[in-house]
Amino acid sequence: MINDAKAGPDRYQRQMAFAPLGYKGQAALSAGRGLVVGVGGLGTWTAELLARAGVGFLRLVDPDKVEEANIHRQGLFDEADAAAGTFKVHAAAGRIRRINRDVTIEASVARLTADNVETLAGDVSVILDGTDNFQTRFVINDYAVKTHRAWVFAGVVGAEAQTMTIVPGRTPCLRCVHDSPAPVCVEPTCRGAGVLGPAVAAIASIEAMEAVKILSGNIEAISPYLLKLDLWTNALQRIDASVAASQVACPCCKGGHFEYLH
Repeated sequence: MINDAKAGPDRYQRQMAFAPLGYKGQAALSAGRGLVVGVGGLGTWTAELLARAGVGFLRLVDPDKVEEANIHRQGLFDEADAAAGTFKVHAAAGRIRRINRDVTIEASVARLTADNVETLAGDVSVILDGTDNFQTRFVINDYAVKTHRAWVFAGVVGAEAQTMTIVPGRTPCLRCVHDSPAPVCVEPTCRGAGVLGPAVAAIASIEAMEAVKILSGNIEAISPYLLKLDLWTNALQRIDASVAASQVACPCCKGGHFEYLH
C-alpha cells in the first residue's frame, strides 16, 4: 500500500493522474523490487528515476568508487564523492534516501557474477542493466530466462544508445539478437570511444520507464523492439527482435542452455 502519511498526499499525485498507472499501479510500484546492476551512468539515472517514482525496494550493485571523470554523465554523484573516493553504491544510496525516504535501498559493493547472481537477484521482480560489458549482461540474461524474471538491457557508447526489454516467455532474449560477447579487446568502451551524458540520461529514462511498466502491472505496454538511438544525429531505429529471434536457434531461451551461469 502507498503510505500517504509518510510520503505526503501530493508526492505521486501527477503520476496517479496518468490513467494507465492510476492508484492501483502506484500501489504496485510501492510493493515493487528492483535490482540495478552497475551504478554508473545508466544505473544512477535509472535508480533515481525509479526512486522518485516510488518503487519500494532497490538493490544497487557495483564494485567501484566515484572518480572525477564519472561526474559528467553519472547522476547522484558530486565532487565531494570523487574527492573522498566513496563507493558508488554508498554515495548513490545516501542520495536516494534523501530523495525519497519511503524507498528501501540496499547497497552491495560487488561485481555481479554467476556465483552471486542468485543472491543478488533472487528476490527482485526486475533487473536493470547499468553494466558496461556483455559478459555480465549474458550472466543476467541466462539467469533471467532460467528463473522467468524480467530485465531491461541498455548500453551507451559515444552518443549512440540502445535498449531492449526482456520478459521470458513473452519476448526474445538478449542472445536472440547478440549471439555472444565480443572479445574485450574489440568491444567498444566509454573509455576508448567516449560517451556523452545526455545520451546516457536519455536511454536510462527509457529503461526506467520499461521497469515502471513491469512493476506497475502494465507488462502489456512494454516495447517489443530493440531500440537504437543516435543522440548526435537524432536518428532512431526500431528493430523487431521477434523477427531476428525467428531466424536463430537461441541456445538460451529456446535451447535451455545457460552456459554463462557455469
